[in-house]
Amino acid sequence: MSPNRLAHEKSPYLLQHKDNPVDWRPWGPEAWKAAKDQDKPLLLSVGYSTCHWCHVMERESFSNEEVAAIMNKSFICVKLDREERPDVDKVYMTAVQAITGQGGWPLNVFLTPDLKPFFGGTYFPPTARWGQPGWIQLLGRIAELWAQRRQDIESDAARLTQEVARHVASAAHERLEKLPGPQFLQDAVAAFKANYDSENHGFGGAPKFPMPAYQRFLLRRHARSGDADSRAMALECLRAMSRGGIFDQVGGGFARYSTDAEWRVPHFEKMLYDNAQLLENLADAVLVSRDPELERALNRTVAYLKRDLRGPHGGFYSAEDADSLPPELAETGNNDSHEEKEEGSFYLWTQQELVQALGPDAKAFCARYGAEAEGNAPADPHGEFEGKNILFDKDPSAMDEGRASLALSKLLAIRSKRPRPSLDDKCLASWNGLALSGLSRAHAATGSEETLELAVRAAEFLRKECASSDGKTLSHRWRDGQKAVAGFADDYAFLAQGLLDLYEAGFDPRWLAWSLELAEEAVARFAAPGGGLFQTAKEEAGELFARSIEDHDGVEPAASSVLADAALRLHELAGRESLRRFADETLQRFGARAAERPPSMPYLLSALDRALGKPQTLVIAGLDLPNGQEFLSIARAKLRPDLVVAGFTAETKKDLAKLLPVVADMPDSKRAAAYLCVGRACGLPITEQAALTARLDAK
Repeated sequence: MSPNRLAHEKSPYLLQHKDNPVDWRPWGPEAWKAAKDQDKPLLLSVGYSTCHWCHVMERESFSNEEVAAIMNKSFICVKLDREERPDVDKVYMTAVQAITGQGGWPLNVFLTPDLKPFFGGTYFPPTARWGQPGWIQLLGRIAELWAQRRQDIESDAARLTQEVARHVASAAHERLEKLPGPQFLQDAVAAFKANYDSENHGFGGAPKFPMPAYQRFLLRRHARSGDADSRAMALECLRAMSRGGIFDQVGGGFARYSTDAEWRVPHFEKMLYDNAQLLENLADAVLVSRDPELERALNRTVAYLKRDLRGPHGGFYSAEDADSLPPELAETGNNDSHEEKEEGSFYLWTQQELVQALGPDAKAFCARYGAEAEGNAPADPHGEFEGKNILFDKDPSAMDEGRASLALSKLLAIRSKRPRPSLDDKCLASWNGLALSGLSRAHAATGSEETLELAVRAAEFLRKECASSDGKTLSHRWRDGQKAVAGFADDYAFLAQGLLDLYEAGFDPRWLAWSLELAEEAVARFAAPGGGLFQTAKEEAGELFARSIEDHDGVEPAASSVLADAALRLHELAGRESLRRFADETLQRFGARAAERPPSMPYLLSALDRALGKPQTLVIAGLDLPNGQEFLSIARAKLRPDLVVAGFTAETKKDLAKLLPVVADMPDSKRAAAYLCVGRACGLPITEQAALTARLDAK
């Protein structure tokens, strides 16, 4: 069978479906025209390349000739990668949630030819089971209703479309008249504490997600206020995850979530956005605690990003799949097919494999990492983990760090020869922006120049491949030499924040300049009346019946929250009043929602904490002069969320002065000087290390 219309696409997810007998079309005008010309409803199927249940439905239904014939006869079938078009996914996911009360992927939505949704759901088995309707029966019923009750369907679709449009475009409409006071943040900490799992650590029960924005807020709340509960919750959660099966003990990096409450049994896919944000949190946690265990987790997460998610161009790929071919089938199957793949095969070990690999060290290793003769997975709904072990750091006292490190290196070498999980090798500007923040913060915490270089190379890749020649216009996706999809608010906001973090890590003025440009472009392109950001620019909304405003910091933070935080920092540095106005309006717009349910907007709470703090800019004049690096070390000795750090050498002073005019008036000297500035009014130069420490640590 020849490939279908997806064969010429770049999305790894769409390419997974190119050999289906379904006549898939990519989302776009050709599909919409076909629906109108043939007078058929559209069947929009949305997923992403590492989605487990997407693979299941592809195998069960979309690869089935009989099912495909039904789909092709009655529908114009459209495939969409949600990571490439989050704006389309958002509006139709909202519609399905309104219809069914739940959402997820794969997302299957039936649309009229004018793109109005009228029915949908998530995963459907081919025939009815588990209390779910069968896909074949559903297709027949929808086709029957389209033929017999067309007018009712179109009427229902019009009403649903209006409801969805109102919902996604009017987020957090109960605006605060002014910024709330400090009590607001204390109440937020209490809300997190009420939802905290003190036994297993983290928030909520099974399945349990890392929720990086929670830890980010709590660490910064502790740094600003000294709140002990905030510190304990954040550090305990990061330690528990780093010891658990959700952390890849052999190769580093975090899986997407834990299927249990104990962080033991992961869903094994690895996402760039999780690891980038958790890297930032680990860096902040190291500054707060100087805990060697957390620093090891940080370094191993950096190693994972470098080894497995970084392309030769310097950009970072999106994700790795959960499923892979079992090692025993490596020579009999096609590793590009999901027919024989099993979840976690790449990561699991039998005790016998560990004994063969580690010899006399195996007993101590198994005691430390919880490996058992019969396997150790407490929850195995699909029978894929039977007799195998998910490594977790059960008893650190059973094997010292030196021996454990050598043993893990041996296992990594052995594992590298196994069939790897599929790699989603597209680069998204937004997620790479998160990676810039994580790597830059990791450099600040550890001083690793290699980590800084990873961030610089990624930024250079983004500037070359994902931006226009003037840097002001972003493309969302790059893959295989092609950039595509106009940038979303996430791309501009996450990258503006990441570039600012990169500037504070290495003090190259070009990154600060680009951060300012992108922040101001984000406000110009995406700002909604009254605060916050639309997900899509007005001129790019095109076929969408609504421009959504995200009002939730989930596994990825909302663009509005991230840009509000970046705008406050940039205003403190460069005095751009338009950015401060945007930040204040955004905090007022979403403040009521954050007050009602603090866990819904933890990243925004971090921005509010900054807005209510006492911001200062530290300018180090002469980073390359005596005392310059010592001053920088003092600034980085602690987590200081109210401090923005700038610095220059004789070579970079002129370029920085274009962005920070106050720099031009700082005299040249043979020794470094530090200036503490508030609102761009700077105090007298500080020339002694002890004096700078005292000033920064003063309450």
